[in-house]
Amino acid sequence: MKNRIIPYNRKLKAFTRELRKNSTLSEILLWNQIKRNALGVEFHRQVRMLNYIVDFYSHEIRLAIEIDGNSHNHKQHYDNKRQYELEQYGVTFLRISDIDIK
Repeated sequence: MKNRIIPYNRKLKAFTRELRKNSTLSEILLWNQIKRNALGVEFHRQVRMLNYIVDFYSHEIRLAIEIDGNSHNHKQHYDNKRQYELEQYGVTFLRISDIDIK
């Protein structure tokens, strides 16, 4: 399944838009470093994949970047399940603590 197109839930569109409007400080700081092909690849933020949303994603290299902050402290099982399901589509995850970004 590594090169397949990853389906997504269209019902998440409004929520994704809301997340973009209300980014955390860590998301803004990281986005300013990786937008406009700053790393040589294109990233998008708050990307719908399956029934999930990832903070940043590069389709070109199939890399999802997740910022783990206070909101992730009680969602370990959810995060692990999401990561496992997306890895089945060839997505690699890079998890970064929001403290490391700030």
